[in-house]
Amino acid sequence: MTMKYPFSGIAKRGPLKWPDNKKVALILTLNLETWDMVKDTDKPYYAGGPPILPDVLPGNVADFPNFTWREYGQRVGIWRLFETFDHAKVPASCTINAKTALIRSDIARAPAERGWEVVAHNYEQGELLTDYAKNPAKEREVVESTLKVYQEFYGKPAKGWLSSSLRGTPNTPGILAQHGLIFYCDIMNDDQPYLLHTDHGPIVSTPYTNEINDFTILTRRNHTTDEFRDILIEELRQHYREAEAWGTGKLMNVGLHPHVAGRAYRVRAVREFLDFAKTLPGVWFATREQIAAWYLENHKGHIPEQEK
Repeated sequence: MTMKYPFSGIAKRGPLKWPDNKKVALILTLNLETWDMVKDTDKPYYAGGPPILPDVLPGNVADFPNFTWREYGQRVGIWRLFETFDHAKVPASCTINAKTALIRSDIARAPAERGWEVVAHNYEQGELLTDYAKNPAKEREVVESTLKVYQEFYGKPAKGWLSSSLRGTPNTPGILAQHGLIFYCDIMNDDQPYLLHTDHGPIVSTPYTNEINDFTILTRRNHTTDEFRDILIEELRQHYREAEAWGTGKLMNVGLHPHVAGRAYRVRAVREFLDFAKTLPGVWFATREQIAAWYLENHKGHIPEQEK
């Protein structure tokens, strides 16, 4: 069970016309993640993201500096981000581990109470699907367990998926399509949606990003709060220019983590970027489900190679 997709340069495609002739579909992604404090292993424990202290401990030793640094986002940072989005009257697209729903239910309920999108995001953040790249039955078990918790918690099936740390396998899209999901976020190679073909039918790629992402910009590259804001604004400006010049819709995703962008001295960058985005009449504050459902109905003529 593998996925496939054609190579397609964006300059060779047909025009993509968003609803109401919008120019840029803008997705603001808040990652509501939960990871185990310890794992039953002597190997270094990759808890779903880079550590703030680089000397990673074995999984069976509690790493309090790194664990509690991330947990700050659950206890404080996410509520600061919720307030920021509420004030801006802009919806977020929230990714959620099953464990967040099970043991941090107040966080898991918050986006649903606001009518925001919630995207399935693995069972637990420190478990990567690539651990089971050679064991598709175990990968399927992780996916199905995650989808079961989602269904029980939200009372409806998940429509899309983001793997922990984007570590999916070639089998992942097919497993998702078989269970009725319509979008997949791990493939980060485009500024537009397109079809991934699987043994169980197509699923829409609605790319996440590790480039326009607070981890990369703030933690890995050490940009300032002002620089973070300016990078987001410049990315959106350029997409907007290209959409106007090329006559085709673009997609931009911003990846945010509560323990990074949710810090008191950084959240201003998010607030000021949202204020800027709202001044552009051609910005569509879209959900991935809206984009994927629209694309499944309107993809003809966009990428001829994907229809073969």
